[in-house]
Amino acid sequence: MTEIRTDRLLLRSWRESDLAPWAAMNADPEVREHLGPPLTAEQATASARSFQADLDRLGYGFWAVELRDGGEFIGFAGLDRVDEGMPFTGVEAGWRLARAAWGHGYATEAARAVLGYGFDTVGLPEILAITTATNLRSQAVMRRLGMTTDPADDFDDPEVDAGPLRRQVVYRTRAGGR
Repeated sequence: MTEIRTDRLLLRSWRESDLAPWAAMNADPEVREHLGPPLTAEQATASARSFQADLDRLGYGFWAVELRDGGEFIGFAGLDRVDEGMPFTGVEAGWRLARAAWGHGYATEAARAVLGYGFDTVGLPEILAITTATNLRSQAVMRRLGMTTDPADDFDDPEVDAGPLRRQVVYRTRAGGR
């Protein structure tokens, strides 16, 4: 199974020991602020198992992220095909970190590694990143990665009820544009 190493992080397969901290992360309303309601432990476990199945099947997906110094699980980062029903197709980069891991540059570091893997190993011509219009922290990561946005690409997520989570912004980067 593919692992991705950065200076401070290890992106790797999911382990049973990740499930409790993953569930705690997804029960945190601040972590879920731009994603929807908190997940139950069962929902969080099911998502982690689905992420691992994608890694096994596709060779990419959402990897568990741990700190290389000490081995602490801090969240996920990776690549996923855009859901059906969206007004575009492609592969998106995504990340989610525990609140204690915010503000250390880990999301940017992990996402940069994911983009490199997507372009250099998977051979993707373009990678997207999608978030709510109100998620300014994630948009800042996208800009640090050199991704750009066109307001004409913004859309209302058809799977989200009216409210602050419905409006989505799309950032893009192309191979060679890093």
